[in-house]
Amino acid sequence: MPSLALIHTVPDLVARFRPLVTRSLPDWTSYNIVDESLLANTVREGVLSQKTMQRLGSYVFSAADAGADAIVVTCSTLGGAVDLIQSLSSVPLFRIDRGMAEAAVERARRIGVLATLSTTLAPTSALLQHCADAAGKDCTVVPMLCDGAFERLAAGDREAHDQRVMEGYRSLVESVDLVVLAQASMAAALADRGDETPVPFLTSPELGMAHIARQLKSF
Repeated sequence: MPSLALIHTVPDLVARFRPLVTRSLPDWTSYNIVDESLLANTVREGVLSQKTMQRLGSYVFSAADAGADAIVVTCSTLGGAVDLIQSLSSVPLFRIDRGMAEAAVERARRIGVLATLSTTLAPTSALLQHCADAAGKDCTVVPMLCDGAFERLAAGDREAHDQRVMEGYRSLVESVDLVVLAQASMAAALADRGDETPVPFLTSPELGMAHIARQLKSF
């Protein structure tokens, strides 16, 4: 059986992705690598540093050396580093948010981007613009930072985090056709809101894994 390595910066995402991997890649096994400091250092420094990119690269190369047949990084903040490392990886390497970005530019022209970290907002917005350009789509990307939400989640207050994400969503709905949630950790914030979410929204875990499964079938 081929093996998929998942690199996480948020421990809770291990359980979030387990059923998605099973559903998307039923003939694969998987294992998880978790290092919260990759994200924590980026948040503290305000940028994705060379040192953090090198450390991510070491996880990628070690996973490949250990027998992983493909690798996915589930932290969108590290997306730019994933793009740089891809050409150096001996096995397919994916960022989780590409499937969401491609779906967004296919479905909408005015796309709102919600993030709880400025270090995620910029790379996700850039990815959306790149996907739009590649698809020949004339899309407008409208970024929105849910200030304070990440800190509430880090403190264990999921309810307050979700409320701030909802407030950010409400600020966008009048000016966009679709909203993307930039981080996998935000995926549950707008779930089951019914009439409170009149504008469609996309999250990265399901769309990302479906995209990865399609890509792996072509190898």
